[in-house]
Amino acid sequence: MAGRGELTDAAWGRIEPLLPQVDGRGRPWRDHRQVVHGVLWRLRTGAPWRDLPERYGPWQTVYERFARWEADGTWAKLLEHVQVHDDAGGGRVEWIVAVDSTINRAQQHAAGARKRGTQTGDELEDPGRSQAHQALGRSRGGLTIKVHLAVDGRGLPLSIVLTPGNVNDATAFAVVLDVVRTPRVGTGRPRTTPDRVLGDKAYCSRAIRHLLRRRGIAATIPERRDQVANRRRRGRFGGRPPAFDRETYRDRNVVERCFARLKPFRAIATRFDKLADRDRAGVVLASLILWLRETAR
Repeated sequence: MAGRGELTDAAWGRIEPLLPQVDGRGRPWRDHRQVVHGVLWRLRTGAPWRDLPERYGPWQTVYERFARWEADGTWAKLLEHVQVHDDAGGGRVEWIVAVDSTINRAQQHAAGARKRGTQTGDELEDPGRSQAHQALGRSRGGLTIKVHLAVDGRGLPLSIVLTPGNVNDATAFAVVLDVVRTPRVGTGRPRTTPDRVLGDKAYCSRAIRHLLRRRGIAATIPERRDQVANRRRRGRFGGRPPAFDRETYRDRNVVERCFARLKPFRAIATRFDKLADRDRAGVVLASLILWLRETAR
């Protein structure tokens, strides 16, 4: 029987065959399920790794496994696998995608990661991977991080991007859309194009509407008041208002509900990790749990 916050037998059966079976250094693995439950305990409580209960084994082992599987992409592959098979199993992935972001406070010790090399390019060109910038922004509220999500019609994450908290939503939109990528079970290119994108007024810009139109994606994004006033002020030169369906827009709250399901993981609601890589891996793992709860029933 699974304990509080741990994986059920059905959920574990979905991911166990996909976990690495060979250490690579000639040593036997500690029980994978015990280690994964230890990572989930820390993710749920936000406690320091050193405070991990003994029932999960040595904290160094649990942290090392968590970090190694972040580095080799194991966590991301698990999430991708669940998405792929859910989409193939009757096309249950709903491709009316909602986008939004949430700002999380960063604990003071999350800053100060050692910087390696020099910063090259913009943070958004390689989200969450820059050693020189650990996706931390400073505002009057202190250090913050922003988690951008694109979720399907059921509120399950398809795309996860981390930026500093002072990055505008519209600025990160193109990256969030580019990360949407669901491979096919058989042959064929991965699906990267939603049928429709739902976004709030923060995403109302000509650049975003042009990007969606160029990719053949319908948009349901309301206009801001200043844009409406400016268009009316210009009269017939202001052009026609963009199409907007209020009934369809009501479905945008699935992304808000997704954030509400992620925030009980305290290590996501507040950032404790110094490295953006580790922080994003936590969001990926929490998203995997949401997918497993929806599909492994």
